[in-house]
Amino acid sequence: MGRRRAPELYRAPFPLYALQVDPSTGLLIAAGGGGAAKTGIKNGVHFLQLEQINGRLGASLLHSHDTETRATMNLALAGNILAAGQDAHCQLLRFQTHQQKGKTKAEKAGSKEQGPRQRKGAAPVEKKSGAETHQEGIELTVENLQAVQTDFSPDPLQKVVCFNHDNTLLATGGTDGYVRIWKVPSLEKVLEFRAHEGEIEDLALGPDGKLVTVGWDLKASVWQKDQLVTQLHWQENGPTFSNTPYRYQACSESGTFLGLGTVTGSVAIYIAFSLQGVFLCGCCSCCVSGLLL
Repeated sequence: MGRRRAPELYRAPFPLYALQVDPSTGLLIAAGGGGAAKTGIKNGVHFLQLEQINGRLGASLLHSHDTETRATMNLALAGNILAAGQDAHCQLLRFQTHQQKGKTKAEKAGSKEQGPRQRKGAAPVEKKSGAETHQEGIELTVENLQAVQTDFSPDPLQKVVCFNHDNTLLATGGTDGYVRIWKVPSLEKVLEFRAHEGEIEDLALGPDGKLVTVGWDLKASVWQKDQLVTQLHWQENGPTFSNTPYRYQACSESGTFLGLGTVTGSVAIYIAFSLQGVFLCGCCSCCVSGLLL
């Protein structure tokens, strides 16, 4: 008997690599794409509205923002500002939602007369950058702000991005091993230093100004600006784990649960302090590329 597939929330027309949830609107923001290769696979950022349909949770496309030849590989959210890692660059986007104003009778009559008749429930048409998308009385607009190159290795790629606690600074890391700090929204560089020998895999900015980074050199480091405060000394004295490679991890806001996604498509959730397993499912048919708790 085949493995039972988890219910599908949303299917995008391109591979998805990053997602965020906007707590103020409840929107799910998913991004990805096929990159610059001319394969016919588009690149974009999708803004999804979560809803209950016949008692089941689903997501409908509210707006599709075209990112042209650049696939978004990582995202960070600060209010209505998105920082999107696209190849070697970081692109800032501003999105806004507001209620759609009612149309006049003349506008309604004109919309009925012009163009082919659309089927009820048809999917929204994808819009170009800066366009507005309307659905059930909601308008969403997306605006491109500043962009800057954040990685300078021979094969450059920004791998991670995050905002600080008051959203005035942005930290980026990539394949060249350098951490770069930028002002928001001007993206003026304020700090640059080498944090790892090789790629930076993840980083986080704390409310006290400290920065934590992990990299391919098997080191986890804590920094105060560009000064090293301490490094993790790993001792393997815990339980033995399987050899399944883990592709993605996420921690709940309360710090209670830890989620892990594997290259085989399964998701496991553990109690953070004891690593006791509480949930396991085979959610995807390929590797898990993004996870939120």
